Amino acid sequence: MSKDGAPHMPAFIDLAAQRVRMGERVDRAILAVLDSGQFILGPQVTELERELAAFCGARHVVTCANGTDALQLVLMAEGVGQGDAVFVPAFTFLATAEVPVLMGATPVFIDIDPDTFNIDIASLEAAIGDAKARGVTPRCIIPVDLYGQPADYDAIHAVAKAHNLLVLADAAQSFGASLDGKKVGTLAPYTGTSFYPSKPLGGYGDGGAIFLDDAEKAKLLVSLRCHGKAADGSEGAYIGLNSRLDSIQAVILSEKLRLFPDEIVARQRCADRYAAGLRDVVKVPELKPGATSVWAQYTIVTEHRDAIASSCRAAGVPTAIHYVHALHQLPAFREFPTAPGGLPVAERLASRVISLPMHPYLSDTMQDLVIGTVREAVAAASAGAARAAE
Repeated sequence: MSKDGAPHMPAFIDLAAQRVRMGERVDRAILAVLDSGQFILGPQVTELERELAAFCGARHVVTCANGTDALQLVLMAEGVGQGDAVFVPAFTFLATAEVPVLMGATPVFIDIDPDTFNIDIASLEAAIGDAKARGVTPRCIIPVDLYGQPADYDAIHAVAKAHNLLVLADAAQSFGASLDGKKVGTLAPYTGTSFYPSKPLGGYGDGGAIFLDDAEKAKLLVSLRCHGKAADGSEGAYIGLNSRLDSIQAVILSEKLRLFPDEIVARQRCADRYAAGLRDVVKVPELKPGATSVWAQYTIVTEHRDAIASSCRAAGVPTAIHYVHALHQLPAFREFPTAPGGLPVAERLASRVISLPMHPYLSDTMQDLVIGTVREAVAAASAGAARAAE
């Protein structure tokens, strides 16, 4: 509480509260790495990979330096490059589209579903036909599990099978979620995730991982993440990256993984409270039947975004906008193709979404402050609009 009795609002994502809960365990784990002197790809990394595989059910996990590299390493392993089309949603973080460009491929932007924020299947199919007409070869779909909910992988796999496309799931925001009883990490031939500190499972620095079942591809990825080093240690088997996870991040993630199941439950509770308190004044996110979410963000859609942001600022409530622009509107991506018919949903949402505080340690008192502030802002903005219309 502040001096005037008002509830104190912590950071948008409260890593400090999680740090308190971990206590001395994480301190001891970090000190053990320091004592071992094995700072890069030490045995702690191997153990984390085993734990991640056990958590989600994937046969193989290959960690790497960050979530962007996780995507790029897969495209490298599959030989995606010049003349290839890679289909990506237009409403997500730019890394998803950046990676095909780095590989010399062409990102093709797809619209999204207005309810789940995930890839729109009709837009995808139209874009595949258009890519063929443009003379580029459809090679890969990178669905993004935006805000923590898995995309519609049954529909995506049906399209991929019909057109012989690779599916690489971008699960940077969704590790820990599930669809029809299957956990993220097992919903596509490849899944890439990020352990950036703000992610539902995040380290204290950068990190990433790739989940897959193919043993030979896993061996190739292990090589590619370390400058293309061969299994026998000889150099230069392939052109690779310097994308190794350090051992300190591995032990931090192992400790956080112990808390993760409880934190997922707590995130869902927060999401349920937000939905109950806000669904009559803003559009709240919806889960696809059979899906769970880890709620990397709790993002609402409203005509009154500026008013909400201003009121939240005045009340000490942090907010964020994910994302201010659809990707095809950014200078770096304007030259690349979009699905026929345009991307109206992505463009509309970019002007209407706002994300509210979401983390497992959000108290009812803090959340009630957020809900009350949003409701008051919408009521004031609506009344002002009504007066202006008179």
